[in-house]
Amino acid sequence: MARFLIFLLALPFLAFVPSGWSHKSYGGYLYPQFYDHSCPKAQEIVRSVMEKAVAREVRMAASIMRLHFHDCFVKGCDGSLLLDSSGSIISEKRSNPNRNSARGFEVIDEIKSALEKECPHTVSCADLLTIAARDSSVLTGGPSWEVPLGRRDSRGASLSGSNNNIPAPNNTFQTILTKFKLQGLNIVDLVALSGSHTIGNARCTSFRQRLYNQSGNGQPDYSLDPSYAAQLRSRCPRSGGDQNLFFLDYVSPTKFDNSYFKNILASKGLLNSDQVLLTKSQASMDLVKQYAENNELFFEQFAKSMVKMGNISPLTGSKGEIRKNCRRINTY
Repeated sequence: MARFLIFLLALPFLAFVPSGWSHKSYGGYLYPQFYDHSCPKAQEIVRSVMEKAVAREVRMAASIMRLHFHDCFVKGCDGSLLLDSSGSIISEKRSNPNRNSARGFEVIDEIKSALEKECPHTVSCADLLTIAARDSSVLTGGPSWEVPLGRRDSRGASLSGSNNNIPAPNNTFQTILTKFKLQGLNIVDLVALSGSHTIGNARCTSFRQRLYNQSGNGQPDYSLDPSYAAQLRSRCPRSGGDQNLFFLDYVSPTKFDNSYFKNILASKGLLNSDQVLLTKSQASMDLVKQYAENNELFFEQFAKSMVKMGNISPLTGSKGEIRKNCRRINTY
């Protein structure tokens, strides 16, 4: 009977935990105050290193946000992407979505080193990456949000998961949506999170087919503005120049805002995966239009969707570990 009363008393508390704050998984909860006692300066330390990194190179904000996305879509947000190859571990850094493009690992090392000095063996790599992704938004003028915390780090990686689960720039709209749905995300999350392409760059190799041979008929993508296509062709030839970089949002490439959606409406989305949000689904088209018209609405939904993505299958409780070095599993 006493146990039952304790259970009943606990119910009101659980009822009032904000849905964006907690995520039950493996018997544990994520919540923003997780390090309040064990490492009260954790978020301040992450912010401090991120501020310096973004001041050195503003592109780093987009790079860190992308690491978080590519981490969460493979076995959940568990820091698996941060592991180098060693022993039986084949690094996710070798996968097609990450090879020659995933970057910012030195910044993660710098954050981890500062956290280990302040509070050894306390803050996980998965959590620090999630906080750093939020700071990437804030430092480029985007929204802020409270980050639920308490993730632990994986002791393995999945090269095949990285190759198969992460949406590719040339995937069809349906394939991209399916990959989001497999992670528990919906079409609203897909469109809002695609808005992160308001900052950062893409390589010529990731959109070349749109310029020269979109449908295998030797013709450029009909949904790409011709004058914009001509501009892109000048630095993205049919062959060569694979690594040449282009702004994902040519209007305000270093400012987190809704101009990404305005560009799509003007047929100037850089990647095929950007433009199909307008051309292949009525529901996503409506969302693109709403976010293009209302920056505040976009910011609000982006924050919600980032929390939701950050809550994908975390390791909590006694699962996983707290890595001392984000690049390798602990050996003790």
